[in-house]
Amino acid sequence: MSASSLPATTPAATARPADRPSRALARMLSLDDFEAAARKRLPRPIFGYVAGAAEDNQSLRANRDAFGRYAFQPRVLVDVSRRSQHIELFGRRYESPFGIAPMGISALSAYRGDIVLARAAHEQGIPAILSGTALIALEDVIREAPGTWFQAYLPGDPARIDALVARAARAGYETLVLTVDIPVSANRENNVRTGFSTPLKPSLRLAWDGLTRPRWLAGTFLRTLLAHGMPHFENSFATRGAPIVSASVLRDFSARDHLNWQHVARIRAQWRGTLIIKGILHPQDARLAREHGADGIIVSNHGGRQLDGAIPPLRALPGVVAEAGAMPVMMDSGVRRGGDVLKALALGARFVFVGRPFNYAAAVGGQAGVAHAIGLLRAEVDRNMAMLGINRLDELDASLLAAA
Repeated sequence: MSASSLPATTPAATARPADRPSRALARMLSLDDFEAAARKRLPRPIFGYVAGAAEDNQSLRANRDAFGRYAFQPRVLVDVSRRSQHIELFGRRYESPFGIAPMGISALSAYRGDIVLARAAHEQGIPAILSGTALIALEDVIREAPGTWFQAYLPGDPARIDALVARAARAGYETLVLTVDIPVSANRENNVRTGFSTPLKPSLRLAWDGLTRPRWLAGTFLRTLLAHGMPHFENSFATRGAPIVSASVLRDFSARDHLNWQHVARIRAQWRGTLIIKGILHPQDARLAREHGADGIIVSNHGGRQLDGAIPPLRALPGVVAEAGAMPVMMDSGVRRGGDVLKALALGARFVFVGRPFNYAAAVGGQAGVAHAIGLLRAEVDRNMAMLGINRLDELDASLLAAA
């Protein structure tokens, strides 16, 4: 998709200041503040599902630690009065170099959570990626937030692949994100310890957690049941999936171990929009993605939620970028500050995605919370650009970093 085929800006895609935050949101000064607030707001199993990772959390911790391995080496006495953090990506202009990563079952964290995230991103001029394990139909989300990207978890079943790809195209999605790092379900012991399970099993513990979080119980769970019925996995296949309390959920998430590069070639032949491969960590896989016609890749270890001990994406970036050629390389996992965004861009990423903090922001403040979180991260990027001595993101490179 060429840049000339789409307008550089539209009214909906232009960043605008969020409304003045409420008193509660005004106390949120960084993305990490939302996590502490969400812990108090959400039932323990729901918070544990979002916050947890796989096995011993080695990758979860390493994702954050990786940013500390680099220090900035700024330039001074540079006129930085013309700063702009907008970026052109796949023929569209975005107002900041970060977006919202796909997160499953967000509608259990906030009422209509997937729509809340996508609409906030759309209004603030950044992309959001709708998860294939969302509890809101992909058609409903893009109707509320045009330009949203769709992330698919695909089984190695050609008929089901074809049907889901066709459904996304009919709905109006232009960007398909194929997540490839989940051939089998991860060992998420943390979920078990906090009482979360798939399927979600009613229990006294779960009931107690809900009763002790009345704002979540009334404002999210009961409101959803009354207005929309029992949540279902809506976007795993071309047809509606199982409800979150159904034992067949486990069957729906199996058979992904068959997925291979031949399936990518098949999808590329059908999908006329932008195709992105998410979950790349090895340079050779970046080369294969390019050879199979991908338009871009996202370097990711799934936020530490799949293979525990996998290399942090920030460390994998230079090698992946070297094999990607002209194909845009993006990154997620562990980004929490504007400085993190700029470090990733200096190491070769064109764009980054942030997950958990925006989920927490939705839980704490709904769409206003997400907009506030976007504003905080955007302001950090702007300040750090000034202090680094740059006006444009394309001035970033590894010369502005040093080993910490």
